[in-house]
Amino acid sequence: MCLAVPAQVLSISDPSRALALADSGGVQREIELSCVIADGPPETLIGAWVLVHVGVALAQISEQEALASLALWAELDDGDGA
Repeated sequence: MCLAVPAQVLSISDPSRALALADSGGVQREIELSCVIADGPPETLIGAWVLVHVGVALAQISEQEALASLALWAELDDGDGA
């Protein structure tokens, strides 16, 4: 089973390699965008929500879908570390 988490693209860190800084629930990481770039520069994805698996954005999703997923993750994290 694979797990992809929603993240919002904050900025482009290396346009030539389609690398971006993204935020997922307050955690910021560099991700790779080449799978979700359509016809245009990576900058067109700033502010967009994507599903990320092992550092690669696999699909663009709506903000509503992303926030619903993040809410479910927060609900699962009951704070006991388990």
